[in-house]
Amino acid sequence: MSERSYEKTQALRDRALEVMPLGVSSNFRYWGRTETPVVARGEGCYYWDPDGNRYIDYRLGFGPIILGHAHPTVLERVEQIMRRGTVFAALTEAETRVAERIVGMCPGVDLVRFANSGSEATMHALRIARGYTGREKVIKFEGQYHGMYDYVLWSTASANPTALGSRRDPIRYQQSSGIPACIRDLIITLPYNDFDLLETALRREGHQVAAIIVEPILGNSAGIGPKEGWLEFLRAKCDEYGIVLIFDEVKTGFRIAPGGAQELFGIQADLATYAKSIANGFPLAAIGGRRNVMEVVGRGVSQGGTYCSNAVGIAAAEATLEILEDGQVLKAIDAQGRRLQAGIGQILDGAGIAYQIQGPGAMFGLLFMDEAPHEFRDMRRHNAELYEALSMELVARGVIPDPDAREPWFLCAAHDDDAIDETLDIFQQALNAVKDSGLLDFQPGEEGGE
Repeated sequence: MSERSYEKTQALRDRALEVMPLGVSSNFRYWGRTETPVVARGEGCYYWDPDGNRYIDYRLGFGPIILGHAHPTVLERVEQIMRRGTVFAALTEAETRVAERIVGMCPGVDLVRFANSGSEATMHALRIARGYTGREKVIKFEGQYHGMYDYVLWSTASANPTALGSRRDPIRYQQSSGIPACIRDLIITLPYNDFDLLETALRREGHQVAAIIVEPILGNSAGIGPKEGWLEFLRAKCDEYGIVLIFDEVKTGFRIAPGGAQELFGIQADLATYAKSIANGFPLAAIGGRRNVMEVVGRGVSQGGTYCSNAVGIAAAEATLEILEDGQVLKAIDAQGRRLQAGIGQILDGAGIAYQIQGPGAMFGLLFMDEAPHEFRDMRRHNAELYEALSMELVARGVIPDPDAREPWFLCAAHDDDAIDETLDIFQQALNAVKDSGLLDFQPGEEGGE
């Protein structure tokens, strides 16, 4: 492994610690005083730190970069629009065109409103559901993350499974100090993919539930997907109890198919939320859904914001969605991801290491465990220590997944054959580097509890 210098990178970490808590603007970006990633510039599937060290990026900003960093077509469109103004507090033709494109691409979406982030989009979706149903409670699933606000920071992927109680009577785990205790009464948390427990909860209090919000693929729990019939079951139960079904497509939208998870799985939600890949990294989000549900907006339900449909985000989204609309780019990304999955699997098979790879090629999870997980409590039995050690060896050699296995590997259109080949070569080197550590003999524990 060639020697790398980190002098400038560390100096910037130290400066940031003087003016920002943990030296970052989001807790999820903090790895440690000498480990936190620092970026100077990005291009394609690569970025460089202040010392000029290059990394093949599989974090991609936690998923927004679908075409590649600094994509020239997107940048050109943004540069054009910026010269004409950025925020007007008025309707523009461009936002209308983007809304029309989303309606055309996403099954079940009749009307759209724009926001600035995934958190905003899911927050507004919950308000719309409550306004439509006249109810207040919400069901969410353990290990799923729907944003950084009080209503949904319960039993997320950051929770310790031992704090979640029995699967049959889950504890609603408060994910942060500062959340009012009364919100606990508005949230019901359940394990993902458990038909019986959902049925039991609905029989008990289904007629008080405004919404079931769900990530069809767990974007913060290693890409766990739905069991056969699970999403269909959610759809049927929401219809039975008059509940609004919300697909949180902040990560899957415009990444796993042009119409997201609704297209991939053939299930239509009542509301869907989008962000991340919608604008290739520029800040924009959207809430879309059935006409009769969305029409409560502006008719008793408030939704808005100064920067909603800002010209820069809209321009980036228009350029991005034009490229993604026919599905060919997303198919190519998936194929490269499948190739990477197969290569990683071949290396791990050769080393005799038990592993699970799950999820589509564009966003997949890698776990060191014997059996495929179907919910958050399952996946937390994986060998996290081995995964983190391997990840840090990858980072040291210029390949950067997140060292927390809960976060998937993301691919973009710029991950070409050369990038995949280099990644696999470095993966083998990194695995060799941890062979003498004793971690390969680790036996996963039973964290989940019953």
